[in-house]
Amino acid sequence: MDSTLIVAPSWVGDSILAEPLLSLLREPYEDPSIDVLAPPWCAPVFRRMRGVRRIIENPIPHGRFDLRTRRRLAAELRREHYTRTFVLPLSWKSALIPYLARIPRLVGYAGEARYLLLNDMRSLDRKALPRLVDRFCALAGPPGTRVPMPPAPVLVPDIANRDAAMRALRLRGEGPVAILCPGAEFGPAKRWPPTHFADLARRLLEENVRVWILGSPNDRLAADALIGAAGDSARHLRDLTGKTDLGTAIDLMSGAAVVVSNDSGLMHAAAAVGAPVVALFGSSSPAYTPPLSPQARIARISIECSPCFQRECPLGHFRCMRELSPELVYNLARSTMPVA
Repeated sequence: MDSTLIVAPSWVGDSILAEPLLSLLREPYEDPSIDVLAPPWCAPVFRRMRGVRRIIENPIPHGRFDLRTRRRLAAELRREHYTRTFVLPLSWKSALIPYLARIPRLVGYAGEARYLLLNDMRSLDRKALPRLVDRFCALAGPPGTRVPMPPAPVLVPDIANRDAAMRALRLRGEGPVAILCPGAEFGPAKRWPPTHFADLARRLLEENVRVWILGSPNDRLAADALIGAAGDSARHLRDLTGKTDLGTAIDLMSGAAVVVSNDSGLMHAAAAVGAPVVALFGSSSPAYTPPLSPQARIARISIECSPCFQRECPLGHFRCMRELSPELVYNLARSTMPVA
């Protein structure tokens, strides 16, 4: 049996989109057989994936070389006697640790000057494999492989942790819950305006839907702007921003009637735990990283400059998000929520 190591992406959403690859790799075996080398902030995602035996946290911050720590990690990995590794990021630094660990087979796409580091290097046909999930899954087979219908990502929520968090945060109550995720780590071009989120929150509250705001401490400004725009409705909102870790946020979303989120890691997490999702797209594209769930709906408008994939609107008008109306998103949210 192959002993497999996955070198995980640095983004939470990309890590979730790697789960179908793990599904394809673990299929022949009943026992967990895959280890993952991941940044600490992505570890909670992999803890909720089936078939993951062990998570090795990579403490090296993005952009830092730190050869001493890389050698230490490589020595630790060498003792595990892995037979193969799948290097999902495209940087040469991501391939260096498994190379130093002398893992016999190193699989990944040609990327940032790593021709000497990978011995099973694939050419990436971006047209044939438009979605990130397709690109990851193709690595499971021989070169040139395509997986026509890759499995959707699945995260298994920790229900006991969800229930404990709801008690600790006093979230018990009557009626359905809508979770709003106003942040997006990549940059402001991905964020729906806070006034639009506030308008949506008011509409949901009028329908006796409880509204929670969810995000990391980095989403504090986005959450505060939403609350500030909500006026008198703000007192009915439950602001959980920064009050949960990522794993608990994932667990809480599994019980939501609907999650409305920018294109972010939380959007992918909500889809992966089976929550109904309305995904807001502007500067990014659902053709590349869509929420992969039959219960997900895409909210976007078609304009000539979208998607631009920029952190900030390069033209300054932000039409792709500003003209995505709260009414449109509300109607999608109501149609996606389970019938009471």
